[in-house]
Amino acid sequence: MKKVLIGGLALLSLLATSCGDSEISEVKLATADDSLSYALGVLVSTNITSQKEYKEVLNADIFAAAMKDVLKGDSSEAITPAEANEILGRFANSQVEKQKGVGEKFLAENKSKAGVQTTASGLQYQVITTGTGVMPTPASVVKVHYHGTLIDGTVFDSSVERGEPAQFPVGGVIPGWTEALQLMPVGSKWKLFIPQHLAYGERGAGRTIPPFSALIFEVELLEILPEEAAQ
Repeated sequence: MKKVLIGGLALLSLLATSCGDSEISEVKLATADDSLSYALGVLVSTNITSQKEYKEVLNADIFAAAMKDVLKGDSSEAITPAEANEILGRFANSQVEKQKGVGEKFLAENKSKAGVQTTASGLQYQVITTGTGVMPTPASVVKVHYHGTLIDGTVFDSSVERGEPAQFPVGGVIPGWTEALQLMPVGSKWKLFIPQHLAYGERGAGRTIPPFSALIFEVELLEILPEEAAQ
């Protein structure tokens, strides 16, 4: 997080200068350096605004003013780099707590919906189709189709969209999946609502799954692979 914003301060000099004392309605790219400057501005701006937590709160005018002060070497800047890092740290912590709270609220409301069942661990599931096959064990390797989203509907992974089932050991996935798969007869299709502690917890997963995210999956258990095929 700090790396992205500090990089933005260094690279978005174009915005700082073009948003200075007067607005520039049209940018003229007269030289290769102008094009390079604008290209850097586009890339870094896109990077920052692609992160929802920043896009929702960013004041472009204040952001540009800070860059202008830093690039001019103005020692009277309102916030020092050390203070900026502290502010970023507090913001990151607040976003983590917010994400955790949103997931907990969603699951608390979801568990009372028709057809939703909750296990002792906190895993919630809804049976779409009940299969007639056997149930996997932790040592089984299974073939499944799945579609995974955040609770706001953002798709982060989907074998359905790729058009190709996935296969993996039941004991080698997130705890929510490991628990659910052992309850599903082959041929079943369930909708899983997985609390953060049974998913990726405080780590999250890359840039697609924030820390403390509750997750939703539609999972269809296609088959348990024979031992020799799994090997």
